[in-house]
Amino acid sequence: MLPDSWQDVLGEELGKPYFKELTEFVEEERARGPVYPPREEVFAALEATPFDRVKVLILGQDPYHGEGQGHGLCFSVRPGVRIPPSLRNVYKELHAELGHPIPDNGYLMPWAHQGVLLLNAVLTVRAGEPNSHKGKGWEKFTDAVIRAVAGREKPAVFVLWGSYARKKLRLIDTERHAVVEGPHPSPLSTQKFAGTRPFTRIDEALAAQGHAPVDWRIPDLKR
Repeated sequence: MLPDSWQDVLGEELGKPYFKELTEFVEEERARGPVYPPREEVFAALEATPFDRVKVLILGQDPYHGEGQGHGLCFSVRPGVRIPPSLRNVYKELHAELGHPIPDNGYLMPWAHQGVLLLNAVLTVRAGEPNSHKGKGWEKFTDAVIRAVAGREKPAVFVLWGSYARKKLRLIDTERHAVVEGPHPSPLSTQKFAGTRPFTRIDEALAAQGHAPVDWRIPDLKR
């Protein structure tokens, strides 16, 4: 169920009563209709970014609720799926800030493979109903993920966009780790997000921690 690299730090969570109730709830939801992402991709973010390789944690809120969109990484969509508005705003900021071209896809796996954990606070959603699995137990589990990374000696950079994500600041030892806070890149707060230079701030924090930089460029899929 959990990738091997996360088993030691999160394995106990799977045995707790809340997680059993959560699992039963999600299975009941799947029996009634579509739930995203598919069962095999619920822990895709943890699979793509092993525990000891996490150097940046970007926190999202809720999986995409449209068919074929989400695949278990926050802000990311499968190849061939239209780039969602929030991610498009992220790309615009990347272009304005670092000069990177805006890619033709929203598949962020290249970030994940470089140590950027793309974690949603809630890991499943009912089709067409955003926040439908909020408050069912996923937040306890993903808080444990944040605590696990924050509890390491090896420092990381936590990226908290928007008021929901910024509430997680209490879980992070800011003496040991760096935090990049700012408005959410959603269309509702585009003007506030634009110009906040989050990627420059992340890169500077990574350099100060002794980490290799992240190549933020996403390659085009159509040549």
